[in-house]
Amino acid sequence: MGTIQIENMSYKYDQMVDNLFDSLNLQIDESWKLGLIGRNGRGKTTLMKILLGKLPYQGKIISNLNFYYYPQKVNDKNRSTIEIVKELTDLEDYDIWKIEVELDKLKAKPDILEQNFSTLSPGEQTKVLLAILFIDDYGFQLIDEPTNHLDIEGRQVVADYLKSKKGFIVISHDKTFLNEVIDHVISINRQNVDIYKGNFDVWEQEKKMQDQAEFDEKEQLKKDISRLHETAVKRENWSNQSEKQKNKTGLQKVNLDKGFISHKASKMMRKAKSVSKRVDSEIEKKQGLLKNIEIEEPIKLNYLEVTHPKTLVTVNDLQLVHGDIKTPKISFKVPIDQVVSLVGKNGIGKTTIFRQILGIDQPFKQNGDIIVANGIKVSYLAQENELSGDIKQLAQIKKIDPEMIFSNLRKLGFERDLFEQPVESMSQGQRRKVALAISLSQEANLYFWDEPLNYLDVITRQQIIDAIKKQHPTMLLIDHDKDLIDEISSQKIILEN
Repeated sequence: MGTIQIENMSYKYDQMVDNLFDSLNLQIDESWKLGLIGRNGRGKTTLMKILLGKLPYQGKIISNLNFYYYPQKVNDKNRSTIEIVKELTDLEDYDIWKIEVELDKLKAKPDILEQNFSTLSPGEQTKVLLAILFIDDYGFQLIDEPTNHLDIEGRQVVADYLKSKKGFIVISHDKTFLNEVIDHVISINRQNVDIYKGNFDVWEQEKKMQDQAEFDEKEQLKKDISRLHETAVKRENWSNQSEKQKNKTGLQKVNLDKGFISHKASKMMRKAKSVSKRVDSEIEKKQGLLKNIEIEEPIKLNYLEVTHPKTLVTVNDLQLVHGDIKTPKISFKVPIDQVVSLVGKNGIGKTTIFRQILGIDQPFKQNGDIIVANGIKVSYLAQENELSGDIKQLAQIKKIDPEMIFSNLRKLGFERDLFEQPVESMSQGQRRKVALAISLSQEANLYFWDEPLNYLDVITRQQIIDAIKKQHPTMLLIDHDKDLIDEISSQKIILEN
């Protein structure tokens, strides 16, 4: 039976002050189905690249397994899918049946290999690249966010496929998906890395218990630190009083041994300084114990509640037409303080409907009516990450106090050293957090959020769910995360062909 042994492994990027991984030790069995969980920027994809041998590191990684990574880089998508499969696998014509078997398990169309890869839907491209991973019986798969941009049906197909496999690490931020496919968790925390036996729910329960224990300890530490400060102040006051006593001369009515007083004052001063040093050391030590609490303060939307009108958006028999493309005909309302979710397969027209309601120019003929309440403030979180410039520049454009954006980013686990960087140089998850923090910071009566959780870690996702459930904002939502939709939706509008 194969294993992956990581021994005293350390790694950091050139621009980093501290190590991303510091003397990491893990032992992984080849049969485990592992979910890799942690905040954006915590090193999940980096760990995969290290296992693949693509990054230099200190320490040892010992394994007899062949590692394969998803998503593979496709240099030229304007070729037939079969050409790309051969390039990425070195399969000969007589072995193509292997990929056909995997594609059949993924419920892909039989003729998909003959089509141009660029013409395949995102879901079909995902299935082809996943099928390539599993043609080697001695492989160990490293799967990086396979559910991004997949609809609910596509996510279920991929989940069913991975349930039939063994031996892989998957990064995903979809709680429902992870619960179905994994039996172990690698958790990359703020200060260490842990392995748990069980699915996402097991990890989440354990994490909550650990966080509660640290919160309880934090309250005790606050009391300890306050007591230590008081001790230091008392010692300093005692030494100062002794110094004053040493300098008293004319006021003394009795003969005093000034040498004795001086000696006593000096001794008290040395003792006070020694106690002060010990106090500072103890305070620093105790503060360092608070290592893995991820969320110190809940996030809030800058939501401005309205009382009139009772409905902010009304859509009657809406259908958008452009040539042969038609969206389904739908009717719905968005009442105040409710979350309405548009649910449907990829490509059915959800984003197109969003943009039409927002008045964004599109080449579609509109049939039916759209009524949006006058004078309301709208915050739009688009599906695409098209932001550029640094955060202060974006705040100026959006007319938002940058400190409010910075505060929301810190609550979302965003590192301070990224605040001055241009957004376009950040990772997908970091860019998404910037876009989300801007939307959270904007004054709004109504939110239009289009797949807000793409690329975001599971901890951030839960923060968003908790904030929405607490504040009950008026929102029109598009997402394929079943957990998010089920938890926050007041009503679901199903779009069908």
